[in-house]
Amino acid sequence: MNIAERLPATPGGRWAVLSTAAVVWAGAYWINGRLWDRVLYDAAGMRPEARLTEALHFFLYDTVKIALLLAGIIFVVTVLRSYASVERTRALLGGRREGVGNVMAAGLGVITPFCSCSAVPAFIGFVAAGVPIGVTLSFLIASPLVNEIAIGLIFSLFGWQVTALYIGAGLTVATLAGWTLGRLGVHKWVEPFVFETKLGGQTIDSTAGLTFGDRVQMGVEEVATILRRIWPYLLVGIGLGAAIHGWAPEDFFTRYAGPGNAFGVLVAVAVGIPLYSNAAGILPLVQALHDKGLPMGTLLAFMMSVVALSLPELILLRRVLKPQLLAAFVIVVGTGIVAVGYLFNILLA
Repeated sequence: MNIAERLPATPGGRWAVLSTAAVVWAGAYWINGRLWDRVLYDAAGMRPEARLTEALHFFLYDTVKIALLLAGIIFVVTVLRSYASVERTRALLGGRREGVGNVMAAGLGVITPFCSCSAVPAFIGFVAAGVPIGVTLSFLIASPLVNEIAIGLIFSLFGWQVTALYIGAGLTVATLAGWTLGRLGVHKWVEPFVFETKLGGQTIDSTAGLTFGDRVQMGVEEVATILRRIWPYLLVGIGLGAAIHGWAPEDFFTRYAGPGNAFGVLVAVAVGIPLYSNAAGILPLVQALHDKGLPMGTLLAFMMSVVALSLPELILLRRVLKPQLLAAFVIVVGTGIVAVGYLFNILLA
């Protein structure tokens, strides 16, 4: 018996089941950090300031957090996608003049508070709905790169001028990178399964007359399928991020990415890519490095590389993008971020 057959027959009963599941998910997400605090600090007696403790806490906390985010967002996106017609989505983004769709997708990404990993399911939904790959990539880049939480924090820490530069740079990178990749004709480098929505192993038309239970079943199956494909790669990526998080000292950045190093922006981007965080999570480190004298352009490039080119995101993207497109994605987005870093260092000198 599948999920659809186990759901209550009445709409009220179905919503009660889904609401209960949502409460359980929210409770697990809320208790995640506190759980590992108790396990490592209280039960195991590990010192919070020790590098091994920091790395282990990062690995355990982020593994659970990302798994929960992926499960929740994949499920919601898949269910919502089952209601959206292919024609309507194409009319919104795919039918626009070249370049306009990229700008619209980048703007849409700003108002969706996804981290880099959780934006991937939305990317799958866009491509499956027929939105051009270049336009979809503009959304994928902008979604984690520029969001309202990061905007508010940057404004409170650095003022409106830096905030305006950050927003403008993020939207520019997302728009131009997506447009460039779209012009390269990279559609053929997307894995075939991305274009298919399945129920019970069968490809279906998302506009067909599905029952509510069918839509829930689709969401559950999509969560299981994607997590089964990516979990080994996800653990490796988070493990690398935890090692860097626990053992990379702050003076490393000031030594190799400081104002006296002409290659400082390149170093900052290279260091930022293996890390995993959202813009809000990385800002405390950005502020600390700013206080140590690192140039603002270098810091913005570092932050952008963390949230737009994080290693866990690239690992996830490898499941939907072939190596040629993944390499082109990194090169184009990375080039844009480096250019922004050097430009801001010149303008803010």
